[in-house]
This record gives sequence, C-alpha cells and structure tokens, in this order.
Amino acid sequence: MPRTTLTAARIKALRPRKTPYDIRDTKLRGFGVRVLPAGGKRFFVQCQHLGERVWKIIGDAGTMSLDEARASAVETLAAIRRGEEPPHRPDETLFEAVAGTVFGRHARLWKAGTLKVNQCYLRNQLLPHFAGRQIADIDRQEVRNWFASLRATPVAADRSMPVLSVIMREAETMGLRPEGSNPCRGIRRYRRKGRERFLSDEEIRRLSARLRAHETRWPQQVAAIRLLLLTGCRKGEILTLQWSDYREGHLFLRDSKTGPRTVWLSQPARNILDALGRKNRWVFPTRRGDGPRSAEWLSSFWNIVRAEAELDDLRLHDLRHTHASLALRRGENILAIGRLLGHRRAETTLKYTHAADAMAYEAAETIGAVLGN
Repeated sequence: MPRTTLTAARIKALRPRKTPYDIRDTKLRGFGVRVLPAGGKRFFVQCQHLGERVWKIIGDAGTMSLDEARASAVETLAAIRRGEEPPHRPDETLFEAVAGTVFGRHARLWKAGTLKVNQCYLRNQLLPHFAGRQIADIDRQEVRNWFASLRATPVAADRSMPVLSVIMREAETMGLRPEGSNPCRGIRRYRRKGRERFLSDEEIRRLSARLRAHETRWPQQVAAIRLLLLTGCRKGEILTLQWSDYREGHLFLRDSKTGPRTVWLSQPARNILDALGRKNRWVFPTRRGDGPRSAEWLSSFWNIVRAEAELDDLRLHDLRHTHASLALRRGENILAIGRLLGHRRAETTLKYTHAADAMAYEAAETIGAVLGN
C-alpha cells in the first residue's frame, strides 16, 4: 500500500481510479486517505487491537482539514488501544444512512419491482437488527447471528441476505469499510424444499380442456395462459407485450428480468398471436386508456380455471417450469433450455434437472405397474 507524508496539496492532487485505493501517511502510523472511484476522499485509521484489525472512517476530506483529521485520528487510535469506544461517530456512517444512499444509487439500476421488494426486506429484515450500528463495525459474526435469528422465515432470510451484501459492498466502494471486508461472504443460505411445480401430461390435458371451455367467453385470458405455457415467458413479459415486439416469427422483448432477449416461437404460439385482434400497440390492452392488462386481470381468471381443473396448488409461474421440464424430457440440453428461458447463468437452469429424475421415476413406476400385471 503506497505511503507518503500527507499534505493538503498531495491529497488534492490524488486522482480517482476504477477501484478505491488507499494512501497511508508516514507521519502518523495507522492514518491514511481512501480515494473513491467517484472522486470522493475519506480519511481513515487502521490498527490492530486484541489480535483484530480495526478500520474506521474519520471524516470526509472534502469537508475536514488535514490537521483536523490528524488530530481526530490520534484521539481515535488512542481510544481504540485503550479499548474504549472511539470518538466522533458521524451519523452519515450509520447503517440506515448508508443503506439509504445505496438504495438511492440503485434506484436507477434495479427494476421498479425489484426496488420495491428490496425496500420491504430492508424495512422488515435488516433495519430492525442493524439500525443504529456503524457500518464499519458490523462483522461476520453479527451477520451470522442475524441470519440465524431468521431461521423461522428462511425465504425472507435468503432473499434479504443479497440486499445486505449489496449495502456492504457499496460501503466499501464509498470508503466506509475496508476493501474485501464484506461480512456476508461465505455464509451459506438455508436449504429449502424446491417450490418448482411441473404439470404432468394428464394435468396438461385437464388444463387444456378447461381453457377450451372458456375460449369463447374469455378469449384473451385463454390466449395469455396458452402463451405462457408455449413460450416459458414470465407473466409480466406476456402481459406487457407490444405488437412491435412480435416480428419475424419471434418475440423481441425489450425488457425482461435479465434484460432484452429473443423468444423463439413455435407454430402454435404464432397461431395464437396471429388470431388476436390488433386493437392498439398492446397485445393485451386495457379496455380504457392506453396500457397493458394488469396481473390481477389474468390471475382472477386463472383462479377459476385451475380450480375447475383440480390444480389448486398450481401457480401461473409453474407454466414456465412446465415448459422447461417438457423440453428436458424431450432431450433438449441445458444450454438450449437456458436460451429458451432467458437465463444468464447455467446454474439457474440446472435446477430443472431434478424434475427429469422425478419424471423418470414416475415413468418407471407406471411401466412397472403395467408390465407387472
């Protein structure tokens, strides 16, 4: 780590790089300045106490003079060595303040739905435990204790952990934690029984029969559900389809969960789209105004259909799982299925392999029952 005698002129001359970097002061051991990618600079102290590395922010180099920072650093280092709580703990480095800054930055990066869900996890799972804590003081053991306290709600625990990890990672980038100190790393998530639900051939026949029965009265809802099953698309991707997205026998989704992607359509899927009337730019337009149909519009119809087909535990998202499982059963490889579903990582697609095992076992039992008799 570079060392130099820090002066106001030298600090001013430091230029940002792609990643944060530290410059240590040769005049005061344990004192330095961190330069952030955005151009900000933070004074910090670092030392060993009782066998552990202690790293704390002193202040912002843009608002604190070098003499003030050195004086505060001397006081802070002395307090740490005495085992006392260091002085000067600025409010802007509290967990809730840093989390607010991080969410403000990510509001442009996260999709609206993702931002809303993450705000719920911040409010319900993270703030009750970490509010009031200095961001630099939160260590791995504290995170482990928090994670263990949520064992009764493993889904909430698993989904709020990445939110905490983002906050900690950004705190490093902001110069509020040592680089590489993310306390969320290496903490294993809870093992949960897979929620994936796959339709059997018999269940597909029952569902298809009920859709045909309602086709005259609710043609658009029937078309939307058939497209979900035939394309493996997510519900939001189908409901927000525009006619300009459908061309050359493909769907060119301008915005999906993993960004823009192409959906290859089978002939039955193309037949459904071609049979729909083009009333305006939306494939499934609202009756009034210019906009797509809501999720509630489709869900209310779905509840009727699945009840009639005796598929009460089936979600609309399970039609996507069924699309993938059918491709797997027909011998398609993981790469092709991942492309069909728009997965970025092969690991996401691999979760469907256990469905093939379950279906093979079911087929073996069926064949055994026939031949055994």
